[in-house]
Amino acid sequence: MGFGRLDLAIVLAYLLGVTLLGAYFRRRQRTIHDYFLGGSATPWWAISLSIVATETSTLTIIGTPALAYGGNLTFLQLVFGYILARFLISFLLLPQYFTGRLFTAYQYIEQRFGLLTRRLAAGLFLVTRALADGVRIWAIALVVQLLLPRILEMFTGESLRVAELTAVLAVMALTLVYTFLGGMKAVIWTDVVQFALYVGGGLLVLGNLLDQIPGGWATVATEAAEKFILLDFSFDPTRSYTFWAGVLGGTFLTLASHGTDQLLVQRLLAARNLRDSRRALIASGFLVFAQFLLFLVIGVLLFVFYTRVAPGESFDNPDKIFPAFIVAHLPTGLSGLMVAGVLAAAMSTSSATLNSLAASTVVDFYRPLAKTDLPPDVLLRRSRWVTVIWGGVLIGLAMLARQWGPVLEAGLTIASITYGALLGLFLLGRFVPSATPNGAAAGMLAGLTAMFYVKFGTEIAWTWYVLLGTAVTFLVGLLASRILPGKAQ
Repeated sequence: MGFGRLDLAIVLAYLLGVTLLGAYFRRRQRTIHDYFLGGSATPWWAISLSIVATETSTLTIIGTPALAYGGNLTFLQLVFGYILARFLISFLLLPQYFTGRLFTAYQYIEQRFGLLTRRLAAGLFLVTRALADGVRIWAIALVVQLLLPRILEMFTGESLRVAELTAVLAVMALTLVYTFLGGMKAVIWTDVVQFALYVGGGLLVLGNLLDQIPGGWATVATEAAEKFILLDFSFDPTRSYTFWAGVLGGTFLTLASHGTDQLLVQRLLAARNLRDSRRALIASGFLVFAQFLLFLVIGVLLFVFYTRVAPGESFDNPDKIFPAFIVAHLPTGLSGLMVAGVLAAAMSTSSATLNSLAASTVVDFYRPLAKTDLPPDVLLRRSRWVTVIWGGVLIGLAMLARQWGPVLEAGLTIASITYGALLGLFLLGRFVPSATPNGAAAGMLAGLTAMFYVKFGTEIAWTWYVLLGTAVTFLVGLLASRILPGKAQ
């Protein structure tokens, strides 16, 4: 049992494979359209798997089992809203993005509210995405920090502690290599490989856990019956996972994350056409549901495992429960496959974040501010180096993320605080033709102010944040458009 030389070989083979894939796609890049959108030539099913891999991240792989370990399956109620929102986005927002050749969602905001509002929206995305991904990188560093001492012990015979910064640097360096080289096309196709790797690994872990627990599923059903609670119809707004918070909060969270956040909108813009983009988005919702269910059930099995099989082990951080099991209790071969799967989940999201941050920086800020049109090869080269700069920023934020609490909820909470302002802005542009730039800016400011008050001044659960922020932004923007001077565009 535990991580051995065969496991190390599996992990190294995976890392070498994604690096070579990035180098392969570099040869096909001529412009930033190739680098940021993959030439809009990717099949819909690959984009769908890439969406799932991107929104999954390490937070799902290690954070979701931790939620079920300490609670139950009620988190799954949130995914009901995830699915509903995808249908709404497909018919309300996607057609607007395919009316022109857009690189970012914020170019649409400029068409409606002007350049200044576009920069406000893009700037808000950059800050939100960087903070949220700092948490994700910290999450994978937890795994690497457990893994590297075992690798060093194989070759030196000594047990050494690996510094947190070393783990963070190792993760980001590996991710930067293939993102820098291959751009969006490399990101999407490595996501497809990574999805198969971590889902396949998760299914094998599920089977292995059932084998290690005496009595298998019958024991789990008896000793963890209370953990299979799925629905909670409570109206308490301070509880994160209720049916109402899940359907309403999950819907608005996904409307914002998949409809206004460049991280995922960029995937949808990489599709060949609007029809393919819709198919990719809707299919991803049902895949996400199945995936969350898988890792929640793994969390329930881990609860039984550490109660019956390894009762002497304890954890100061619930997010370490699954990584510790992977490294110490899985058989050789499967341990390496699952470690590669966790790395795959981390790298899929981080590579997507790096590419989307670079895209928004170059398209929404750098290119409009350039005094002359840069040659395509020069702009492509500078886009790659902007990717590297963002990698350095994320390393710093990952080190700060140690103090932000459980990784899954920390990442979702950060995004939820600002998502409402972005979604409210996009809905104003889509449904209120009379909305003005000044009104939209006032709405965004009001929405952000309200959400910081809700976060730090109330006990309202984070699952309601996007809905509340959207409502404030939309209503204030609507009223301010009638009061403040300015013309609708």
